[in-house]
Amino acid sequence: MKKIITISREYGAGGHSIGKQVAQQLGIPFYDKDILRESVKASGFDTELVETEEEDSSRADSFFRSLCSISSAYYRDSQEAIHDVQKAVILRFAQQGPCVILGRCADEFLREAGIDSVNVFIHADDVHRAVRVSELIGSTNATEIQKLMAKKDASRHTYYTRYTGKKWGDSHNYDLTLDSGTLGYDLCVKLIVAAAQAED
Repeated sequence: MKKIITISREYGAGGHSIGKQVAQQLGIPFYDKDILRESVKASGFDTELVETEEEDSSRADSFFRSLCSISSAYYRDSQEAIHDVQKAVILRFAQQGPCVILGRCADEFLREAGIDSVNVFIHADDVHRAVRVSELIGSTNATEIQKLMAKKDASRHTYYTRYTGKKWGDSHNYDLTLDSGTLGYDLCVKLIVAAAQAED
């Protein structure tokens, strides 16, 4: 079995739910907020700062020097420091054994480190995503939902490009690109599990 599965996703496409189900079916750990917690522990950053800056390169870093225990002389901004800590955490998790890792450029980190993985991108049409986002934020305001989807995706795109030099969502960067709106979550889970269990 491929030891590591990475999942990148459009906001509202169900990547978190799908990744969690894949991990449950394979009986392996699922890392998402765990990466955040480990990053905070390792860096001394304020949790809220990490949550808002980890995939948003447009955030200001006005509180960087007071919140970070890492010497700021080595970093241009707080997001760069957060990125480096999360990269180290992701590689440590991957080296511990089979797991599913959500987002945060994990696919490229593992590729650079020579760690074999199945890299997946989950996307969906705006209608399916809007329904999911509506559930997540508890709002039916179409304008608010569309703006949030656009903002989240733009942040993820910018972050991925900044740290990998590649285009976020480009099928060439992944082993599987799945439309969760068309296929449904359950089939996406089955396809990812099958890819993970396939013989080399």
